[in-house]
This record gives sequence, structure tokens and C-alpha cells, in this order.
Amino acid sequence: MSADPAAGLAEVLAETFGRPVEVAGLELLSGGARRRNVAFTADIEGEGPRRLVATIVPPAVELMPVAAEAAVRELARANGVPVPEVVATCTDTARIGEPFVISAHVDGETVPRKVLRLIEAAGNAETVTRRWGEAMGRLHTVDPDDAPEAVPASGADPAADQLAQAERGVRALLADRPVFAMALRWLERRLPGPPERKALLHTDTRNGNIIVGTDGLRAVLDWEGSQRFGDPMRDVAWPALRMWRFREDAREFGGFADRDAFVRGYEAAGGRFDLDRFRWWKVMGTLAWGVGLAGQAAAHLDGTVRDIVMAASGRRVSEIEWDLLMQIRPGANV
Repeated sequence: MSADPAAGLAEVLAETFGRPVEVAGLELLSGGARRRNVAFTADIEGEGPRRLVATIVPPAVELMPVAAEAAVRELARANGVPVPEVVATCTDTARIGEPFVISAHVDGETVPRKVLRLIEAAGNAETVTRRWGEAMGRLHTVDPDDAPEAVPASGADPAADQLAQAERGVRALLADRPVFAMALRWLERRLPGPPERKALLHTDTRNGNIIVGTDGLRAVLDWEGSQRFGDPMRDVAWPALRMWRFREDAREFGGFADRDAFVRGYEAAGGRFDLDRFRWWKVMGTLAWGVGLAGQAAAHLDGTVRDIVMAASGRRVSEIEWDLLMQIRPGANV
């Protein structure tokens, strides 16, 4: 970020609104490993102060152009998905040093363990989970053709493509781990065909990428991994993985509530839940996460990214092996 990010943000907002803007009170928010979120107050001439958030995306980790991410967010918002309103985008790195998106600030909690404490105190776990399902159901009724072409498209057969990618990852990083080989065989034997209806996907909706308040779900965040023409059950299965429950293992979706609450909301909003495809994508998501953890550890060991967090990822591979065994064991319903 440049030495004077407030000035760069003010310039972009002044161009957006067509009148002078003053920016103050910059505050770095908690965020992901790749992107930074900075909250601030913009005093817009003739309108007054507005609380906004700039999401700053280093080019090296940009999964899609910020303009495309902003467009898919606005498409989802127009179709009833709770998403912070996009105020401006900027690809000119001369402004603050990196591309960014400016959004309306949405009050609420995003840190997973704090989210769980909040919903426990508010007693609104069922409401949050049902509205989360509704949000995904609305997203999956959006015509993927309406999304910008810059949003990556899943292949003609999303499950087969994902399985091939997982096989390559296991061969490269986990060839000596029999549980991963067993899980691959399970996935191969049960490989579903292309979905009847393909959808616009978020791909990373989970506890940690949503904003929650005492009144329930307020917003879905982090759309940089969106895809067109994907299998909607991939999106539904991902938030149900055990690693997003944060020790509340009995509550399948985010540590909030059971599957029924999510599915009720999902189907009420137009989604079509398919139990067999859901289970397949849940096993696939777990395996893919294990490959990702192994890749992070390898990046630390080979010096690509020397970071203690990356190094610690390697020890979690054994947790993933346990999860896989619990999911593929005979008679499992997880």
C-alpha cells in the first residue's frame, strides 16, 4: 500500500461521486491470508460521512480481475443474496499500490469463534443457518450466462475435472498416504455425471466468510473464487466440512446447526438438494483441503513461502485423514 492510502481512496471516490471526498479513520480489519480489508470513513460533499471498506488485492494473488469480482457480487446482490454493495473499483496501482474494491460497511461479526459465541448468546443458530441456505439457493438460481466472462467457468463435467485435479495433487504431495489413495478410489467409484442444472458458484462460503449479527446472516463475503457453470452441490457441501465447525462438530454447517436447517432455506429459495452429489462433494472437498494443506507445508519446506502458519499446515493432514475415514466408512451418513 502507498504511503498515503487515504489520499488514493479519496481520489477514486471523488471520481465515482463527482464531488470532493475526504477519507479518515483507516482501520485494518481481520481478513484472509491473501487480501487486506481496510475500514474507513468517507465524508462526501453534500451527502455526509459513510462507513466503507476497501478490499486490497495484491496482483500476485488476484484470482480474477477486481472489476469482474465486483460485477459478480452486484449480480448476486440484485438476485437477493446478501452482499455488501460495491461502491467503486480501481485497477490503477498508482492510487494505493494495488488494485482494490470499495464496498459499503456491514456491521457484524466475521471471526468464526466469535460468530459461534454471538449466535449462542442470541439463540439464533437456526435462523442464521436457514438464511445462509436461502442465500445459496438464490445464488444458484442466477443464470450463469449473466456473469462476466472474466469469472472462470467450470468444465463440462465439474466433478470429473475436480477428481482429475485431486489425483494429480495426491500423486505429487501425498503418494505415501494410503487414506488419500482409498478416498480417491471411493470418489472414482461414485463419480457423478454432469449436474442437471449448472450454477453460478461462490466456492468458499463457510463460517469465516460471512457476516453475522444478532438478527441473523447479514452478508456473504469473499467472492474472488466465484465460478460459472459449476455443480451447485459443491457450494452446498463446502461449508459442511468439519474444519469449518471450530470444535462444534455435532453441528454440521459451520458449527451453527444441522443440515436440515440449511437445506430448508436452500430449497425454499429455489435450490435443489441432491444428497448423493452433496456427499460426493463433501468427500472431495475434504480430500482437496488435505492436498492444499500438504501444498502449504511443501511451500514452506522448499523455501517458496517461509512462514510458520504454512509449516503448521502439514500437521493437519492427519486430521483430514480422520475426516475422510469417517466419511467413507460403510454406513456413514456424514
